[in-house]
Amino acid sequence: MKSLCLCAALALSIITITSPADARGCLKGAVVGGAAGHFAGHHGFAGAALGCAIGHHEAQKRDDERYRDERSQKY
Repeated sequence: MKSLCLCAALALSIITITSPADARGCLKGAVVGGAAGHFAGHHGFAGAALGCAIGHHEAQKRDDERYRDERSQKY
């Protein structure tokens, strides 16, 4: 069982290392989600992962809105 977990962790780390780093919003979301998950039943890692996803999504929405505003001001 330990070897299976070790292999899965190694594969996940290799995938994350080779993917492009686009952490806009992820770090803040991970901190908040990790803290919330820790206090809500010791699920800090799951909270950090979910917080990172939500933070990145919200940052992408802000960037899209900013892009739309800039496009509308040009015309």
